[in-house]
Amino acid sequence: MMCQHETKKCPRCQQAFECKPGNITLCQCYGIVLTEEQRAFMEQRYQDCLCRDCLQYLSVELHYFKERYLFR
Repeated sequence: MMCQHETKKCPRCQQAFECKPGNITLCQCYGIVLTEEQRAFMEQRYQDCLCRDCLQYLSVELHYFKERYLFR
């Protein structure tokens, strides 16, 4: 079985990263847990995969934003 690896550019920060859809457990996004709301927010703004740094940043930032501004 051959794994598919592809170099992508993050649409948010322009950083290059390796996407591994052929072996998701080795992909840089593996293990980052997003809520449905976070996933929908990102899908509306970005047409492709984000790098791990941006995924982690947005998952924390969107949670913080929601707590701070939406649940006052």
